Amino acid sequence: MTDQPIKGPASYFPSIEKKYGRPIAEWKAIVRQGYPAKHMELVALLKTGHGMGHGHANAIVAHTLAEDKA
Repeated sequence: MTDQPIKGPASYFPSIEKKYGRPIAEWKAIVRQGYPAKHMELVALLKTGHGMGHGHANAIVAHTLAEDKA
């Protein structure tokens, strides 16, 4: 078996945890508290309410929504 590099939104997770000082589980919980808002509304929540950059906020929201859709 070979270790495959992490792709997609999850590839941002290590830098998000380092930059904002919270584990991804906490960020996902914040996103879920914002339900049933739409994708971009949740991105805006992280950006305005928590000072997160657009790419990082989008990655967390996309991953969380995909996880909950499954």
